[in-house]
Amino acid sequence: MNKYRHYYSFNRVLSLILDFTLIFFAFKISNLFRYGNMEFDYQYSVFFVLFALVWWIVSGFSNFLFRIDGIFSCDKKVANLINGFILHAFLLASCIVIFNLEQLSRLLLLYTYLSTALLIGVSRLLMDQISGYFTKSDMAHTRYVIVGAGPAATALHQTLNANDNLGTKFMGFFDDNADELSPYYSQVRGELAELKEYCLQNSIDEIYYTLPLTDKEQVDDLSEFADDNFVYFRIVPDFSAIVERDMNLYFYHNVPMLSIRKEPLEIASNRVVKRIFDVAFSLTVTFLIFPWLLPLIALAIRLESKGPIFFKQLRPGKKNRLFVCYKFRTMFVNNQTELQATKDDPRITKVGRFLRKTNLDELPQFFNVLLGDMSVVGPRPNLVSQLDHYSKVISKYKMRHFVTPGITGYAQVSGYRGETKELRLMEKRVEYDVRYMENWSFMMDMKIIFLTVWNMIKGEKNAY
Repeated sequence: MNKYRHYYSFNRVLSLILDFTLIFFAFKISNLFRYGNMEFDYQYSVFFVLFALVWWIVSGFSNFLFRIDGIFSCDKKVANLINGFILHAFLLASCIVIFNLEQLSRLLLLYTYLSTALLIGVSRLLMDQISGYFTKSDMAHTRYVIVGAGPAATALHQTLNANDNLGTKFMGFFDDNADELSPYYSQVRGELAELKEYCLQNSIDEIYYTLPLTDKEQVDDLSEFADDNFVYFRIVPDFSAIVERDMNLYFYHNVPMLSIRKEPLEIASNRVVKRIFDVAFSLTVTFLIFPWLLPLIALAIRLESKGPIFFKQLRPGKKNRLFVCYKFRTMFVNNQTELQATKDDPRITKVGRFLRKTNLDELPQFFNVLLGDMSVVGPRPNLVSQLDHYSKVISKYKMRHFVTPGITGYAQVSGYRGETKELRLMEKRVEYDVRYMENWSFMMDMKIIFLTVWNMIKGEKNAY
């Protein structure tokens, strides 16, 4: 894909310029609807600058938010755009408070956001349609063939065809032993002996080789032909006989390595981004929320029952290392701290029940985040007794401890929190934790945080 990097960069810049233009136009139209003119006052001008800058920041963090090619499906593009607007709204709301823009008309804000979302959304759809038309037309700037017509070749064809990469066009298979019963047989253009002539006559740009790597002479011959005729030669190894799941290819210096499990947080840059956000978000909560909320909760806990304000307990963290986890005390002082809370648990105080229902009991864990023992988002740290038990009966349980545990997690916002008296409930929780590990992105963390706040507002039936 390095070949197209300049093209994707151009698309990104073009989309960014178009978005800024549409944002400016949306601001003008919104001001016209609200006040009958297009002239911005001072506060609205400041708001425009913040709006555009935050959108630029979001575009940097969002996963391919500005791509208009076919690398992602339409559903994925729409989801990315929605996630981008959710993150944008979250950051923009903070900016409004910080820069004291509360006097802006709420109706004007509504007009502005709706018109911006509409214009950018429609522009993405139009650009996507134009991209699709260009891809399927004879103007495609990259034509490719696949050597082989077996399972590896058809799987590659399905993947490339489903993604509809911008400007690429599939021209056919070449195989000496093509299966006539295969649904793809009609797309076989000939045997390998006919490949070179076909490439020259049809201006082929790329050759994908999917046959077993047993014929070194054949591979060298095709590679030399490709070099001599300015054709890109790609070898696509078939590992289906070894593993039946997605793999990732890494390079340690010049040594290729395969990882059977996706591990986004094993990439140093991803860990740095996540850690910077953890510290920034935790400091924001600590300085903006703790000064007024912590005394109120502490007073309520102390008035109802005797005992400490905070509850401290050892929990297993990354790679099973134990750390002291902090929470607000939600139970009467007892000696059964390793026993999981149940519905109508007599140990839970009235104040504690409210704190659990709203997740406010977890607030002190932002100190754990600052200490580096936890992250804002990640698999929830279970009890030590649960680690000992479930690691013996759930095969992937220990995998969740490859990453730093979180205050909130993918399993929790997906409905799997609270009591796990049935094994299947913990298995589902582990399934979502592993899915989070393998599909982590910054936008995924933002989505989980948003859903956590939403669940705090509406309350959760499994929180007790």
